[in-house]
Amino acid sequence: MSAQPTFTPGIVRLDPALDALVDSGAAIEKLAGGFTFTEGPIWFPDGSLYFSDIPENSIFRRTPDGEIQLFRKPSGYDGNDLPPGAFIGSNGLTRDKEGRLVICEHSNHRVTRLEHDGSLTVLVSHEGGKRLNSPNDLVYKSDGTLYFTDPPYGMPLQDEDPRKELPYNGIYMLKDGVLTLLYSKMRRPNGLVFTPDEKFLYVGNSDPKARLWNKFPVLEDGTLGEPTEFANLTHLTEAGNPDGMKIDTNGNLYCTGPGGTHVFDPSGKRLGVIVTPEIPANLHWGDADAGTLYITARTGLYRVRTKATGIRP
Repeated sequence: MSAQPTFTPGIVRLDPALDALVDSGAAIEKLAGGFTFTEGPIWFPDGSLYFSDIPENSIFRRTPDGEIQLFRKPSGYDGNDLPPGAFIGSNGLTRDKEGRLVICEHSNHRVTRLEHDGSLTVLVSHEGGKRLNSPNDLVYKSDGTLYFTDPPYGMPLQDEDPRKELPYNGIYMLKDGVLTLLYSKMRRPNGLVFTPDEKFLYVGNSDPKARLWNKFPVLEDGTLGEPTEFANLTHLTEAGNPDGMKIDTNGNLYCTGPGGTHVFDPSGKRLGVIVTPEIPANLHWGDADAGTLYITARTGLYRVRTKATGIRP
């Protein structure tokens, strides 16, 4: 049996194939700290990195020269009636083909787009007349179709919260302004990413009783077929559940989960773990060569250089 990751920061090598992706001596650098719960990093071509602090209802920007600036507050909830520390703010962030920031707003129950002039466009907020739960993470297909997950984390009582209007936690497609529920059988759908050829969509399940990743075939009309289980780490004892994920140009997956960021090859074989000093929630490829993983982990922002080249908007 392969060794299990530990909380000692560094690169845990479970298979020699990891060496082609991440150097065993790669430094994990802390870039910033003092946040409450960081999430949703997204890299922009000007060298900026945007990321969420969910309980603080804020989006921050790391400038090209490393300065941390408050970019947007409130970022995911415009009210003031939820308890302190609730996961009310923005979560996942991405960038569309026009270079606009697209935002999962937890407690506003919607996905929005920040226009170049600073105005905000609501892309979707309801399904069949019922309010969405808490849009969590999102990814664009190359044809401009938006896919996102909708667990209940933006409501203090989650599935039992009186604010919850939908009876399930879904995976959705927004295409030409039309919202389609793709799948509703995952208890906590979270991070998602396409394979390089876009024939499959991976979706993580952030349920401590089922810490797994599913692989869905993408059908010709953009909907999803029935999933197969890609990987399952429910047996691990470390803290942390499947959350954000990214993929490189060769189809290797980098998935935040128990104890760190797990690296899988396209067959589902676990090659190693990038262990940050704090449990990671999400990550994104940055720098001009898309060769650096920027990792949001609880109160901090970290990065590590890789040998791989990532796929990003």
